[in-house]
Amino acid sequence: MQNHLKNQTSPYLLQHVDNPVNWYPWSEEAFEKAKLEDKPIFLSIGYSTCHWCHVMAHESFEDEEIAAILNQNFISIKVDKEERPDIDSIYMSVCQALTGSGGWPTTIFMTPEQKPFFAGTYFPKHARWGSIGFQELLETISKKWKNERKTLLESANQILNFITKEEPSNKKIPNNPEHILDKALHIYTQTFDKENGGFGQAPKFPSPHNLLFLMHYYEKTNHKPAIEMVDKTLLQMYRGGIFDHIGGGFSRYSTDNYFLAPHFEKMLYDNALLIMAYAKAYELTHNLLYLGVAEKTAAYILNEMTSPRGGFYSAQDADSEGIEGKFYLFEPIEILKVLGKDDGKDFCRYFDITEKGNFEGKNIPNLLHNNLITARYNNFLPKLYDYRKNRYHLHLDDKILTSWNGLMIAAMCYLYRVTQNEKYLGVAEQAQTFIENKLCEGDSLFVSWREEQRSGKGFLEDYANDIFALLSLYEATLDKSYLSRAQILCDKSLSLFYDEASSGFFLNGSENEKLIMRPKETYDGAMPSGNSMMAYNLLRLSHYFENDHYNSFAQKQLKFMLSEASRYPSGYAMFLIALLDYVELPTKITVVVKEKKDLTGLMCKLPLNTIIKVLEESTAEYPMKNNQTTYYVCKGRTCNPATNELLL
Repeated sequence: MQNHLKNQTSPYLLQHVDNPVNWYPWSEEAFEKAKLEDKPIFLSIGYSTCHWCHVMAHESFEDEEIAAILNQNFISIKVDKEERPDIDSIYMSVCQALTGSGGWPTTIFMTPEQKPFFAGTYFPKHARWGSIGFQELLETISKKWKNERKTLLESANQILNFITKEEPSNKKIPNNPEHILDKALHIYTQTFDKENGGFGQAPKFPSPHNLLFLMHYYEKTNHKPAIEMVDKTLLQMYRGGIFDHIGGGFSRYSTDNYFLAPHFEKMLYDNALLIMAYAKAYELTHNLLYLGVAEKTAAYILNEMTSPRGGFYSAQDADSEGIEGKFYLFEPIEILKVLGKDDGKDFCRYFDITEKGNFEGKNIPNLLHNNLITARYNNFLPKLYDYRKNRYHLHLDDKILTSWNGLMIAAMCYLYRVTQNEKYLGVAEQAQTFIENKLCEGDSLFVSWREEQRSGKGFLEDYANDIFALLSLYEATLDKSYLSRAQILCDKSLSLFYDEASSGFFLNGSENEKLIMRPKETYDGAMPSGNSMMAYNLLRLSHYFENDHYNSFAQKQLKFMLSEASRYPSGYAMFLIALLDYVELPTKITVVVKEKKDLTGLMCKLPLNTIIKVLEESTAEYPMKNNQTTYYVCKGRTCNPATNELLL
């Protein structure tokens, strides 16, 4: 029997096309069938590179016995969380409310009206580790649906009322934004792992937007502990196994406190934000190690995660041949075979590759116990890279997501500006062209593209991150077309997603499918929320266009986010960066251009956070001096006299 996923383009859904489970994609057809047959919905949400999604698929969804129970008693729906962040957000909030935690695969049981009454994550087929078995769970819910329907429906209504209830409108908005910044710094300081870098305990996520905030804070205040936390964390992540020393790029998170043993999947958004963090760190410290890490990560993206058409792919799997991390692990004998006895022994000693092993009897190359970092061993890496590539297959999620591409475009712009290497600007512009050709229709964005098909009207994160990309492109090139496009998408975002009644932006807009609620995400998780990004974007646009329209919305968004972030501000790092620029204005340069050649390479000479406005002729406020290109430089609220030479 073939299920209903065969015409989907999502790699995650296609992984399940041959399951004996009669899967449906999220569709009206599925809900109508559930109503017609009077069956509850089983909703499974995940993504193609998710390890525990694979485990549950192998244990349960490929199992004929489980499939028979599902097919007889439920209508089963599969959702790719990366293509449908709106569905994921709603039902993840249900899972967190009912269980106190969340994750993927997300397991939801709900009515045909989409009202959830049970939630969880991974379930083994049979009970173990203190968890109910999935088979037992299915049988229990099926019986309750038939015999205790009223109880389930009451529970569903209670859950729906809970997740859709309005937040109290009496949130206090701090009168002193500086207090929020200081509070955030205090939390970072208190949770900082002085021994191993990073924040809190395992699992440790890179969360590079936290590091970006700390660097901005240091840049504004010269507060040395902020940059010291950044230095320790960036160095430890590089030395650890979370960084792929053979092929470049970072894994999603570390399962230990040391950044040694990662969860091996590689996500585009993590690597984009980490390129930004290491590039920014190089800009501030001039430490060539940070530049090297940023460039090695970019090389990984260009080698393995870039489509010939120009967009960036989404992710690489953690599993090979059903074993997590198998692709990345080595034994000493393999190294000696590839590099020869003497070089192999040296390499093993340098990268902590031993007979005993440092991970489940095998080895993750790392530098955690190496006090001397040298470039000597870089010459050996291409041989090991080629050897590794041919050992095992590594699944690539090759869909191109607008939101994640926006972050990588910005990252490549950052890297271009600190290296002046045109290659990085070229790939950034190529990716933006891809978005405009394949993922746009007028001023509307779409979510994803794969196999010549685009899918889904864009969500807030698609617009917010592409605006961020366009601002980064403008700031790299001073090409006003990027700024104009950012303005168009920002205006569209305000019309689609902005909550006129309570401020802030909804995740799903007026062009998206209506669900049981409209989530409004503000907290920065593995990547910044759409609301944090829009706070940054609106403030940036208000500087460029200097009109009341953007200034008014920027003020409203900052006020809204201040109330959201007041309790635990360290969870809103991207918003904090915007808040810093509001409290302490960035350097702003107005250039009256005599000859366009005077702009060539200008942005590569300026700090990444600089605001620059280009005028093609004199104005009353900004006259040209000496009939030459003229610079007006304002640092904070202090402006220097007009000058023909840019001195910072």
